[in-house]
Amino acid sequence: MYRKISAIAIPTLIAVGILGYMLYSIRDDLIVAIRHIIPLYLAIAVAICLCAWWLRGWRYHSILKSLNYTVSVTVSTACIFVSQTVNLILPARLGDFVRIFILKHEYGTTYSEGISSLVVERVFDIITVALLGAVSLLFILNAPAWFTTLIIVPLAAGALFFLFLLLIGRFSSENRYLMIILNMLHEIRRASLNIRSIIILSISSIIIWLLDVLVCYAVVRMFDEQIPFVIIVLGIVIGNLVKAVPLTPGGMGTYEAALWFTFGLAGGVSASAAILIAIIDHLIKNLVTLVGGIVSIYYLGDWVVPTIKTALDSRLEGGEPPAS
Repeated sequence: MYRKISAIAIPTLIAVGILGYMLYSIRDDLIVAIRHIIPLYLAIAVAICLCAWWLRGWRYHSILKSLNYTVSVTVSTACIFVSQTVNLILPARLGDFVRIFILKHEYGTTYSEGISSLVVERVFDIITVALLGAVSLLFILNAPAWFTTLIIVPLAAGALFFLFLLLIGRFSSENRYLMIILNMLHEIRRASLNIRSIIILSISSIIIWLLDVLVCYAVVRMFDEQIPFVIIVLGIVIGNLVKAVPLTPGGMGTYEAALWFTFGLAGGVSASAAILIAIIDHLIKNLVTLVGGIVSIYYLGDWVVPTIKTALDSRLEGGEPPAS
């Protein structure tokens, strides 16, 4: 019981603490900044965010198709919505396991295939984000040195991972556990290392993350601020790379702090505007995710809620899903 409570409460308190400090530091300028909001850009940001979600669902549909499962784009989008909604509430990306259980319930995928589909999605996300960051750094002269390290490390890790996948076909084992791991690696290879998959996943991932940047750009315009586009790209990159370390639910607090710090490179942007842009950008994305998750639960059916409970109980109690 105490383990479950602490696993949720401690990361949540960290997120609340970070956000509380950021808002407290701009308390005097908060109302003034909010009064200058241009509502039209809020609608534009939400529309762009919804487009990005549909494309995420289409990309995941393509990944599952490579694993020989025909899932409609609507269902694949709903799966991501539900899992990401749980990630907003609980730390350590526990919602990812919900998606695995949903796929098993609806389409009879093995847990191995569910995990493999997630790995492919995550790897392309991280590499694409890091690649966009590397390009943006070419146009920014005063970026901190640790930004470069933060961006280069996932790019190098991604290159090594794909090289490993290319070589994995030569390995075999009679050991049960090694066979499970090798089988999963073969599934990942099948879903990601063919010409069709590389082209589709690379192009769709780039568009997805550029749309994510455009959401933030719309928020910047909503406050009538002038932040160079490359700084916004870099902010989204650093925010998501920091967020990839699941210290808080949905990266709340850490994502906003990373954007705030990065926007400081632009010069001329007040602390109050930078903090509000960071918070509202993440709030829009999280609210769209939350509403989409609720709608998706109703769309998939009432069996989803007990499935979520089963997945979370398995992880919070330290168990692993069967390797079927």
